[in-house]
Amino acid sequence: MLKPRIIPCLLIRDKGLVKTKNFKPFKYVGDPINAVRIFNEKEADELIVLDIDATTKGMDPDFLTIKKIAAECRMPLCYGGGVKTVEHAEYIISLGVEKVAISAAFIANPELVTDISSKIGGQSVIVILDVKRNLFGKYEVFTHNGKVRTNKTPIELAKLAVKFGAGEVVINSIDLDGAMSGYDLILAKNLRNAVNVPISIMGGAENLNDMKNLFNSCGVVGAIAGSLFVFKGPLKAVLINYPYGIEKDDLVENN
Repeated sequence: MLKPRIIPCLLIRDKGLVKTKNFKPFKYVGDPINAVRIFNEKEADELIVLDIDATTKGMDPDFLTIKKIAAECRMPLCYGGGVKTVEHAEYIISLGVEKVAISAAFIANPELVTDISSKIGGQSVIVILDVKRNLFGKYEVFTHNGKVRTNKTPIELAKLAVKFGAGEVVINSIDLDGAMSGYDLILAKNLRNAVNVPISIMGGAENLNDMKNLFNSCGVVGAIAGSLFVFKGPLKAVLINYPYGIEKDDLVENN
């Protein structure tokens, strides 16, 4: 039975751990391996690692870095960034990663999801959709760190991802990235009502109350956060943290 999940997301650039706000600028915050070790100690539910340079620079996944992270990680691990082929996905899974995330490659070729799913299983394929409001206030999916528009809505692409075999859909709000002002609950609800696979929401979490609001608005989902687990206090000092020992079910009302 699925349970609510609290999931840290680590952004990798030039092998370092970085944080962004609205997908820019890039602030270096430390060594990703050290962060993984802390999340091990805190018994995080899952971990997502995204190489934010790979797709924009046309690079393949950094398999050596992935191997090092997977060797340290003691929780389910998802990797995304530069995955463009079935062979990429298979090799990443062979390194000890449980899930592979794709975004721009899915939009360019939705059948890639089917091809990858047939090799590693649909439950191991995640489609991440980076979303922001366009000039008309409508939700639109963008790729390449928010630079390339798709002219597609997150809901139509989420449905397409599921149709082609994705086992999970992640919505990442560009507008709320690093803002720490709460999740976009309207977008989250729309996604929850649109697809019948596990979903996760990223962008905007400031505290556990934001996650509680998300769980109680959408039910059993994954609450992904970056800044919440990297920064501490009003001055946003860099301190890798995680709510150790918390019972996620306690965040869901009438559970």
